[in-house]
Amino acid sequence: MPKDSGIGASSKRREDVRFLTGEGNYTDDINVHGQAHVYFLRSDIAHGTINSIGTEAAAGMPGVVRIFTGADFEGVGGIPCGWQVTDRNGEPMQEPPHPILAQGKVRHVGDPIAAVVAETLEQARDAAEAIELDIAELPAVVDMKAAAAEGSTKVHDDLTSNICYDWVLGETDEQVVSDTFANAAHVTTLDLVNNRLVANPMEPRVAVGDYSRGTDEHTLYTTSQNPHVIRLLMCAFVLGLPEHKVRVVAPDVGGGFGTKIFHYAEEAFVTFAAKACNRPVKWTASRSEAFMSDAHGRDHVTTIELALDGDNNFIGLRTNTHANMGAYLSTFSSSVPTWLHGTLMAGNYKTPMIQVNVKAMFTNTVPVDAYRGAGRPEATFQLERVIDKAARELGVDPIALRRQNFITEFPYDTPVALTYDTGDYNGTMDKLEAAADIAGFAARKAESEANGKLRGLGVNCYIEACGIAPSNIVGMLGARAGLYDAATVRVNATGSISVMVGAHSHGQGHETAFPQVVAEMIGIDESQVEIVHGDTSKIPFGMGTYGSRSLAVCGSAMVRATEKIINKAKKIAAHLLEASDADIELKDGQFTVAGTDKSVAWGDVTLTAYVPHNFPLEDIEPGLEETAFYDPANFTYPAGAYACEVEVDPETGKVTIERFAAADDFGNIVNPMIVDGQVHGGIGQGIGQALLENCVYDDNGQLLSASYMDYAMPRADDVPFYTVDHSSQTPCTHNPLGVKGCGEAGAIGSPPAVVNAVIDALQSGGKDIGHIDMPVSPSRVWAAMNG
Repeated sequence: MPKDSGIGASSKRREDVRFLTGEGNYTDDINVHGQAHVYFLRSDIAHGTINSIGTEAAAGMPGVVRIFTGADFEGVGGIPCGWQVTDRNGEPMQEPPHPILAQGKVRHVGDPIAAVVAETLEQARDAAEAIELDIAELPAVVDMKAAAAEGSTKVHDDLTSNICYDWVLGETDEQVVSDTFANAAHVTTLDLVNNRLVANPMEPRVAVGDYSRGTDEHTLYTTSQNPHVIRLLMCAFVLGLPEHKVRVVAPDVGGGFGTKIFHYAEEAFVTFAAKACNRPVKWTASRSEAFMSDAHGRDHVTTIELALDGDNNFIGLRTNTHANMGAYLSTFSSSVPTWLHGTLMAGNYKTPMIQVNVKAMFTNTVPVDAYRGAGRPEATFQLERVIDKAARELGVDPIALRRQNFITEFPYDTPVALTYDTGDYNGTMDKLEAAADIAGFAARKAESEANGKLRGLGVNCYIEACGIAPSNIVGMLGARAGLYDAATVRVNATGSISVMVGAHSHGQGHETAFPQVVAEMIGIDESQVEIVHGDTSKIPFGMGTYGSRSLAVCGSAMVRATEKIINKAKKIAAHLLEASDADIELKDGQFTVAGTDKSVAWGDVTLTAYVPHNFPLEDIEPGLEETAFYDPANFTYPAGAYACEVEVDPETGKVTIERFAAADDFGNIVNPMIVDGQVHGGIGQGIGQALLENCVYDDNGQLLSASYMDYAMPRADDVPFYTVDHSSQTPCTHNPLGVKGCGEAGAIGSPPAVVNAVIDALQSGGKDIGHIDMPVSPSRVWAAMNG
């Protein structure tokens, strides 16, 4: 029977009460007494030299407090990149400055040139329109391969080229690579594009800077997935402020999907301006502004080759990718196409030779960084599309080809630097075949054909690496921060608990799931546990929420801190029960002497900790509060198999998703209902990428898809009801909860399943079509069908 509470129970999300009743507290809800408003004047050209910025007339307009330009930030640090990648020759990547406001040049449409601080937003906007700009437009470079060409216009004049790095992982002996493919019985080659995306969380970004002259303290309220990292980067690399004088608060955040991980120029600006103006300064992005200032996602162009022997065993894989960095390096941008992408190219398969080459390019476009899945969707799409194409070329069943090449023994060392600790890919595929009713597909296909539609079935597998770790390893790979997390468990005198966690919740359900863990460990009701997050003044430290790391990393820190609490509480209980603490057992909120009926309740022990009239003071201190930092020993490796069925209208090219099934192995599961929701949301985003979403620039660097009029977000009627199964569980072996992470899986596994299904439908209609790039829109499908 389903559990009613604790680990494994589908406890209702307690945070939804305030979200659904309009009682949430978002950054834009925060208004500080005396605040001014800032409006950023952004470039409307992609590339140009700034000759002059005339602010005199604008400065005299009503309500204007001050106008800032790049000159005001001379000597101030730029926005840093958090991961240094070393290229194939051992040289560090090219790392150009990223100023808070443009200095000397503008490099993409949306690059901030000036910032007007005024009494109202309307006054700031009016004054910005009065600023006189003299910018000499330069040729823009948008296409990545063109950017790599000799003599191409350089985005950054002081760099040797537009290539940020040329990186290789896996087999470096070119002769070995050549021989593998030369000796193969069959080689499948595929050129594909992983389309650029705009994250579009429900809540646009907001930043409010406040400064107290009396205490010389700064407060930044911001829409962030990791407030401590924002504070660290801003203090250490940008503004040079002492960390103990800076508080960063991320209250309720309406979605992030990766785009709110990064430290943005607007956050540093309002912090700087609040002191410079001696008053709070607030900025709220418009949706149009978000399209050209939020970091975009994906944007890879790849050639992938799969080599097989005469028995259809995978023997080699080679990929060559151009990855777009945009005009500047964002916080984690350099790591996404490399260590978060190349390391996953083994997928679920025992391929002995793999070579991954990535050329990261600067272009005159918005910076690109992590978006839900961050590198793993790109790797999965490449691998699962080329496997499907190989199956068609060989005339074999695509599921059978995958099963034949699955990794079956663990731990498994891949050729691309990872060690998978557990997994059961055949077991997950078994679950998928049942959930998707693969056996009944032929009958459904015949019914569609009778109605004049083409029906296709697409299957794919995925594996991802979550909870990036350990710190000493990622440090050697270029990470400029540790990737541990921390938690403080504070027990109150009456037995209720406050848990301060470094992870930030912006849709993941931490306020529900985290208490389930602590409550089960102690044996108390979940309602007695409160989760505190999002405020650097209240929590010890934390690396935030991204990469499905919350439970695996921060949750593990919480477990370790709770274990310390229990151990201390047992000593107090032992004193009260006149027994040895080694004989004390804790179950259902009662401390009992093993083998006896002598017991004392949790609440009595906690009260004793704070009212120590009868207390072993010679052994332990009063109070009951513990902190733990947890640095994982390895990534976690969720895996799964997805199936999609589509109908294609041959007259119009319209694709309709009729069925979708997902079978995932997330290790142990704390709250099945929340996991279902995470998978549903991820699949919806993956379907959006596969069929609808596409961020497009013209040759001059103008953003053509800069609003919802031109950028097609998925709606309710674009997605089906999903069948989700996560009963296949191989627990992680190296964290105390045995969890693996679930937040990104749907967005990783769904795009290739959808595209595989569309190709299958067209093949069944007699069209020999090897590939259609995402988004697989009606126009692209119709064009492919009609040559």
